[in-house]
Amino acid sequence: MEHLNISNLSAYYRQLIVNKEFLVKAVDKVSLNLMEGEVLGVVGESGCGKSTLARAVMMNIIPPLEYIGGRITLTTRGGNVLELNKLTRNDLKKMVWGKHVAIVPQDAMSALMPTLKIKRIAYDIVRSHDDSVDYSTALEALRNRLTSLGLSERVADMYPFELSGGMGQRTVIAMATLLSPEVLIVDEPTSALDVLSQKIVLKTLMDLMKRKYVDSMMFISHDIATVRQVASRIAVMYAGKIVEVAPTEEILQNPLHPYTKGLMESIASLEPEVRMRGIKYIPGQPPSLINPPSGCRFADRCSYAMDICRREEPALVEVSPDHSVACWLHIRR
Repeated sequence: MEHLNISNLSAYYRQLIVNKEFLVKAVDKVSLNLMEGEVLGVVGESGCGKSTLARAVMMNIIPPLEYIGGRITLTTRGGNVLELNKLTRNDLKKMVWGKHVAIVPQDAMSALMPTLKIKRIAYDIVRSHDDSVDYSTALEALRNRLTSLGLSERVADMYPFELSGGMGQRTVIAMATLLSPEVLIVDEPTSALDVLSQKIVLKTLMDLMKRKYVDSMMFISHDIATVRQVASRIAVMYAGKIVEVAPTEEILQNPLHPYTKGLMESIASLEPEVRMRGIKYIPGQPPSLINPPSGCRFADRCSYAMDICRREEPALVEVSPDHSVACWLHIRR
């Protein structure tokens, strides 16, 4: 079953620079889907629009971010289809967020009120989505979720500042999934953590899937080496666009888009062939998203660029089963 379908989604930032308005095209006509039981990785450089995509998929649109267009449909476990882009913010808060789609935002711990204990924060979160839940029910649910994910019940009685980085991230994950949503979006969940804490957080996320606390997951990260450990499929994002989507092993073994190839060659590894050639980097800088080029947005950094690459934008097309790419090198003309 397809839990989430994103079609031609666009979300721009409206910016005022020297008394003149500009639109920053952070997410531009993005199409993706998320299947039941799947972990979809979304990778790309910092500033490519990954975090904005997470907010846009949730329809958590707060100025200066604006929803421009596109369709987001969510199919619940019961088979109900919700068109998120047509719901009001109040409807999303009461009917969708937390219950059907939840998010663990980047640097989530900093958003927690430092003067409130974890149990009170969890209660407020649950009540904001379901005001019929009483305090004792929310507390029991929190303690059960904490212990099932390998955390102590005592965490519920602690303040956010008493938690280490890894423990804090796992606690936020537990609170975000208290209502067992179909879809969980995690944005850079392992950034700023040490290697051991990263491993524990990744295990926690996989435990959520195994225990059916969530059905599907969108895992957003700039680190493809981390994403490859958990994702069954990877979408590569560049300058507000999805440029390639394929099963993880296919992306790793047979990347087609020049940008994806560049990402793969920039990964540090102990493999002999990687150590021999060294770590490569992608020359140049991403284009401005205020006035992106009319053709392929990667053309100015691409050693394979042709005239058509600068004239026309390539569509994201399926070139082999389950492997789609937006590149004129692989599109029949």
